[in-house]
Amino acid sequence: MWAFFLCSFARMKNTINNKIVIAITGASGSIYAKVLIESLLQVKEQWSNLALVMSNNAKQVWEMELGNKDYENYGLPFYEKNDFTAPFASGSALYNIMIIAPCSMGMIGRIASGISDDLITRAADVILKERRKLILLPRETPYNLIHLKNMETITQAGGIICPASPSFYSNPKTFEELATTVTDRVLQLAGINKKGYQWGES
Repeated sequence: MWAFFLCSFARMKNTINNKIVIAITGASGSIYAKVLIESLLQVKEQWSNLALVMSNNAKQVWEMELGNKDYENYGLPFYEKNDFTAPFASGSALYNIMIIAPCSMGMIGRIASGISDDLITRAADVILKERRKLILLPRETPYNLIHLKNMETITQAGGIICPASPSFYSNPKTFEELATTVTDRVLQLAGINKKGYQWGES
């Protein structure tokens, strides 16, 4: 009985201490970033820090695809892509989860090559070297062999590739619901508990 309570307490402590950075690149699929951020804001008890970093292209794509600048309105710490003073640019800040959504193939190529030329690639490099959780949500089709080899390299280094491939089991009715079929899987991979559609459950 005591072992059960100790394990439950350890799990609770670990989830509260989650420090998460969401990076957004200029790939198509800004809706995935939007739904992911809003889902995390619904489970604030499971993280202590949540930060955002965007490339300039990401801002342009967000405004074009979603017709707004809501990325400025979430009340979260917001970092420019060249701001190397951001805490998650160092492993000592103990950020343990990084999600890049959507993730361009250019970004995947730079991460796979170990090129830390901006805050996103530096943070990804930090997460990998510290053996923490890096989840990439690529939005590209089709893949060429270079893309596949880069994703293989990142997987071998400990990263997780979770393609933006929506499912239809839950009969999604809106773009947000469709995107949620992907972002819920991302949150599961990150160890975040969020109630969503599960196969075999009503």
